Amino acid sequence: MLRPATDADKELVRVWRNHPDVRAVSLNREVISPEQHDAYWQSLQDNPARRVFIYERGGEPAGVVTFFDIDEDAKSAMWGYYLDNEGLGARGELLPAWIKIQREAVKFAFAQPDAGLGLDELRGEVLDANEAVRRMNTRNGFEEIDTQEREIAGEPTVVHTIRRRRMPND
Repeated sequence: MLRPATDADKELVRVWRNHPDVRAVSLNREVISPEQHDAYWQSLQDNPARRVFIYERGGEPAGVVTFFDIDEDAKSAMWGYYLDNEGLGARGELLPAWIKIQREAVKFAFAQPDAGLGLDELRGEVLDANEAVRRMNTRNGFEEIDTQEREIAGEPTVVHTIRRRRMPND
């Protein structure tokens, strides 16, 4: 289940984002300080181009989904997500949660505005080395539409832009 993030979720989101496994596959590998996170969280307030949701599993917060660069006219957005790797890993639920969070986020993105974002196109970015997520993206209807080399953490890194368009069964 996805629900809007609240101020009570703020620190969980920062802790999850700073997990070494999450940082290893992120475009920004730096540890996010409380001050940086406070500024980010404040930037979300009353910003129609950014929406943050908490993924719950078994009634407990277990991940975060961020939609950004939301363009209501074009019905498009970028997105990203990550999980509570430590908590889900300890419960043996990390893999099923990865599968479920992506499916729920895509469903929400394409659902009509009364139940979702009402998008026609969802885009994101994934590191070339993140093979597991790239395979999952393909299984869930995403296509890689661009490839760039960027410097991440001082290293040249291949990054793919992905896209999924709303389908009739969405």
